Amino acid sequence: MWNMLCHLSALSGLIVPFGNLLGPLLIWQIKKNEIPSVEAHGKAALNFQITVLIAVVAGAVVAFALSFFCIGWLLFPVVMLIGLAGLVFSVIAGIKANDGIDYEYPYSLKLI
Repeated sequence: MWNMLCHLSALSGLIVPFGNLLGPLLIWQIKKNEIPSVEAHGKAALNFQITVLIAVVAGAVVAFALSFFCIGWLLFPVVMLIGLAGLVFSVIAGIKANDGIDYEYPYSLKLI
């Protein structure tokens, strides 16, 4: 159950600012010593959420900078799709974790 919560806690970003980072971080830090599988799932969830945050911020900055040249407006939907993909992959990872499968997020940087 805690494995699934590591991944699905990223959905708290819909309610709390930066909750997508704080949720997995808190669960990982609290339960990593008690439940060994939470170590791997927590790291994977946190790495992915950091990757999504970097991509969204970088994409928004580039889109804003290029919006003065009328091409940046095309990048704003891409930024929103990156955020939506972060939510979808978190739900998929939570379902896989509930089934006892280690899920590897696509395009996730290994930062932690």
